[in-house]
Amino acid sequence: MVRSLPFSSLRVFEAVVRLEGFGRAAEELGVSQGAVSQHVRALEEWLGQKLLVRGPRRSRPTDRGALLAEAIATGIDGISRVCDRMFAESRETRTITISCLPGFAINWLFPRLIDFDERHPEYSVSIATTSTLATFTIGGEDAAIRYGLGDYPKLHVEKLMGERLFPVCAPSLVQRGLRGPADIRHHTLLVDDVQPAGSHAPTWAFWQKATGETLPPPARSRRFGQSNMVVQAAIKGLGVALGREPLVIDALRDGSLCRPFGEAVMSEFAYWFVCPPAHLETRHVRAFRSWLLGVASVRHALPDIARNTTQAGRGNG
Repeated sequence: MVRSLPFSSLRVFEAVVRLEGFGRAAEELGVSQGAVSQHVRALEEWLGQKLLVRGPRRSRPTDRGALLAEAIATGIDGISRVCDRMFAESRETRTITISCLPGFAINWLFPRLIDFDERHPEYSVSIATTSTLATFTIGGEDAAIRYGLGDYPKLHVEKLMGERLFPVCAPSLVQRGLRGPADIRHHTLLVDDVQPAGSHAPTWAFWQKATGETLPPPARSRRFGQSNMVVQAAIKGLGVALGREPLVIDALRDGSLCRPFGEAVMSEFAYWFVCPPAHLETRHVRAFRSWLLGVASVRHALPDIARNTTQAGRGNG
């Protein structure tokens, strides 16, 4: 006999187990914590089984609860893959929607998209700039470019590029005598407060530890919530920033920024192309992936440290 299953409650229960809590499940599902609790209670009553051991900080499943959650997750994954494939096959695939961080979009991806447009005039690219991870819900993103350690379960993941870290500033600051770490005491330190979901991006402290350099307390610090704002502040001569290679390489090449001092060190983080495996079966995603990997493989040498204090530049001081 086929039973009439409480699908909403099953989905809520799987989220609670996977996220280890009612609050996080409520946030993911867009409902109240009370609604999540009611769904779980209704499911336990329907089955006549205790499914969760509730705690003040986290809830863990009973043995039977874990078995049920695994079965639900398997079913949801299968349904999602089939629906993604059917949706991709049936919709008009003229637009490719890519999710990525605003700083990467503005400083690296946007200047290169004209090349994709010239090579693939049959497609248009829509960029969704967000600091949250793409969910790849039906009708949403086709693919994403993520910044982190590459641990993205159940997704197709390919490394686009790593990044080196090094101080950068406008040439005008070098003209005014910024020649070494000790000179930071007379300048503003620009700090990037952007953190990828679930991890901590490299900081000035990371760079100092990797290089063995010691920076004195700066004259002042300015913190920004977007990486592109850090880059723009550095270009305007407002201070010294920790340059992340892909975000500053174009400005270094055109002279808007320079390297005042210090070694370049390898970041633990990298940029990754990710998408659901089913999306790679579509022509438009394959076309964008192939182009993106090719463009990302082009690496430019870092300019030398700016020793000449008479160097011309566009910084406005």
